Amino acid sequence: MKIDSRALRSGAVCAVLLLSACHRKQADSAPPPPTVTVNKPVAREVRDWDDYAGRLQSPEVATITARVSGFIVEVPFKEGALVKQGDVLFVMDDRPFKADLENKIAQVQKDEAQLSLADVQLKRSTELLKSKTIAQQDFDTNKAQQGQMAGQLAADKAAVETSQLNLEWSRVVAPIAGRISRMSVTVGNQVTGGAGQSTTLTTIVSVDPMYCLISVPGSTFLQYQKVAEHENHEGVRHEKIPCYIGLESETGFAHEGSIDFIDNAVDPNTGTILMRGVIPNPDGKLTPGAFARTRIARGEPYKTLLVPDKAVGTEQTERYLLVVDKDGVVASHNVKTGGLFGSLRAITSGLDPQDRIVVNGLQKAMPGAKVTAQEEAIPTEALNAADAELRPSASAEPAAASR
Repeated sequence: MKIDSRALRSGAVCAVLLLSACHRKQADSAPPPPTVTVNKPVAREVRDWDDYAGRLQSPEVATITARVSGFIVEVPFKEGALVKQGDVLFVMDDRPFKADLENKIAQVQKDEAQLSLADVQLKRSTELLKSKTIAQQDFDTNKAQQGQMAGQLAADKAAVETSQLNLEWSRVVAPIAGRISRMSVTVGNQVTGGAGQSTTLTTIVSVDPMYCLISVPGSTFLQYQKVAEHENHEGVRHEKIPCYIGLESETGFAHEGSIDFIDNAVDPNTGTILMRGVIPNPDGKLTPGAFARTRIARGEPYKTLLVPDKAVGTEQTERYLLVVDKDGVVASHNVKTGGLFGSLRAITSGLDPQDRIVVNGLQKAMPGAKVTAQEEAIPTEALNAADAELRPSASAEPAAASR
């Protein structure tokens, strides 16, 4: 059978056209690169912090007790109020103490008169003894009487001082400034003074400043020590470490202070060491015995780049970020991370300020693949939260539950 060559050529041309059309259709139907959201890192000066639970304590606590026995006639303070050092708290009936003082003063006056007479007699006996007018025994007797009267006068003068103290102690005053507790004894009651049996009247706790006691793990303390030695060639005990505290009714750390004491040993039972912060408390908001969130600075401020923490990936022990270059190609960069500030993570190495970090669409961004990058700035809310973490004392606000 004879095959028409023109028909073959026509068929071949049709086949080529058909294949070309199929290739064009496939090219036209290829999906575009996936779209991801990228942020550029933000440069900030940061400082790493450690958070602990602390307990507030007054530097001074005074238990007010009766120093003399007496009858309470007046209590001029208001329970729970702030008192100053020297304020009168309790007043006893002072008439018995005044009468006793007057009696002691009269006895001193009597002793002075008797001593004066004894001095005259001794002087006269001395002259008579020189002329051998009196016996040595009479002179010795006069001298002994003079010495006895001098001793009695000294004893009675001491009794006067004791009576004066008892009269002063009949008015109980505040030995320290602070907030006073409730009264344990009211007007009309008899109180007992003296060592071992004195009546407790009330207590006072100092208010400003306030201590905050913190138990820090021994391993963390060693880190503080290492940082201090690196920065100032001295131990952490010689460094003024900033600390901040926040109450349960506050969302941040409103109260700034510093560590002033570190205990001399790690507790072997708990593995912690006691540190003490001193916090100014001029408004009296801090109350002894309350628990407080405590933040302690670890090291000096340093400059770093901040990125959203959700952009940081983990592979075994490595941390990485997905970065989109100018051609839209994704690359994985191993980085070293620092502290968390709000929702932003510090990146200490492995990142350039101009890098574009994938923050949304991470599952679509594969290293080596192309993407369409939509660049956005890090949200203002995240930056504000980070700034609040960087400056603890500026971040404190009343908690929502307390408003």
